[in-house]
Formats: sequence, structure tokens, C-alpha cells
Amino acid sequence: MSAPSTETSIAEALAWARKRIQPLEARLLLRHVCRTSAAHLAARPEETLPLAQWEAFQRLIEHRVAGEPIAYLTGEREFYGRAFFVNASVLIPRPETELLIELAVAHFSAVPRPRVLDLGTGSGILAITLALELDHPVITATDISRDALAVATANALRLGVGITFLWSDWYALLKREDRFRLIVANPPYIVEDDPHLAQGDLRFEPRAALASGRDGLRALTAIIAGAGRHLEDGGWLFLEHGYNQAAAVRGLLADAGFADIASWKDMAGIERVSAGRWTG
Repeated sequence: MSAPSTETSIAEALAWARKRIQPLEARLLLRHVCRTSAAHLAARPEETLPLAQWEAFQRLIEHRVAGEPIAYLTGEREFYGRAFFVNASVLIPRPETELLIELAVAHFSAVPRPRVLDLGTGSGILAITLALELDHPVITATDISRDALAVATANALRLGVGITFLWSDWYALLKREDRFRLIVANPPYIVEDDPHLAQGDLRFEPRAALASGRDGLRALTAIIAGAGRHLEDGGWLFLEHGYNQAAAVRGLLADAGFADIASWKDMAGIERVSAGRWTG
């Protein structure tokens, strides 16, 4: 079905797009272009689209047909009930990462003004969400990508939280005296030659934020090894990791001197987050 060349209604635009992509995606992209609600699209299918909107919609459909993620096309993705800016400089937030937030809140909701460090903040979803869910935390967030930090800063401004963003390779630019009650990280943990990196949305996401060495454990190993220098006595390290890495991460935590080590399963039943308490 070719694109209509004359005046185009909402119904005609959606019918054309549905021949090319999923109907739900078509509606989402048209809502984005028109800056309107799903209810409006459904109630006024005969309404004619302005030419600029129709052309913009066609461009988005072509990008989606090429495989570009919906989140990058709309510039937004929801996480923990809030909308975050995203672009190709950062990973697209995923529902399983909400488990890390749930665990951190469960452990620290009663702790006033905890000092928190988010390593590899990306779009800032962990740091910003914890800033909004904990009791007046003091949060530092690092990333080695300046482009990612720009996205995170924009999200913090959008959601009205104050966070210290620091351009740093993990702990490298922290001060020696910097200590935190909680360190969180969702680092790269995919094996560098994993064939999934050439499939789906992963093709468009930043490789440095996805892959981490031949076993996928390089970043996790570095974070665990350096955590003791920046955790308060009794402080916690919470880490998201791959579907088959929980046992390895628990071993790394034990070797580094952590206690009370545990792993938790996500909604799919996969051990997704592991943590340990620093004993000094």
C-alpha cells in the first residue's frame, strides 16, 4: 500500500502505516507527531492531518521499518511511572531494571538523607528515581559518556531533582574521602561477541553501554573491586546483571569482602539483581 499523495485523514494514515509496522506502534507514532491522545485519534478518524504532520509521520514510519527503536523515534520512554528523555547516546530503559529500584527503596526508605552513588548513569533513570523515592538523598551519578550525562542532566531538570553529575570512568574522579551508604549500577554486562547485539533494538543502542569483555563481567568486576573504597561501613552495593551471571557476581562480591550477599529474580523469574553489604 503506497502512501496517500493527497490530503490524508487519521484513518488513512494509520491504515497505510499498519501495512508496514505493528498497529500499536503506528498509533503511538501518530500520537507523537500530532501531540494528541489515543482517545482523540479514535474519536476523530476522519480528521485531516496537516501536511507537515503527515510528512513527519511518514519519516518516522520509514525509520521504524528500518528497525530504529520506538523510544528513539519519540525521544521518550517510561520508567517507574515517569517519562524520561532518551536518544541514541543512552540505553533504552527496561522494565526489569525497576527491580533494582524496588530493592533499594525497600532497604533505604527509612534512612534519612542517604548518600547514594549511581555508576554509569546513562539517561539517569536510577539516580533520578531514587532521588524521588528516598528520603532526601544526596546523590552523585557518574558516566564516561558526556553525551549520556547531557541526557541525564536534562531528565533531572525535567523531573525537578538535584543530582551531582560527574564525568568519570566508574570511581576514577571521585575524591578519596567520598563515601556512600548505597552504590547502584546497571553496567554493561553482555558478552562482546553475543549475536543478539546485531539484532533488534540493540543494533541502535550504544555498544559501550551493552557489552563488557569476553565474559560480560569486566564492568561488574571493576565496580565490585572498587566499591569498598567508597562505601560506608555497612553500606550496600546493588547491581543489575545478565540472566546467567548471578552466581558469578555473588562470587565476586564474596571475594571482595561483602556480607549478606543475595540475588533477586525479576518478573520473568530470572536472577537479575545481586547485592552485598560492605563490612569494612
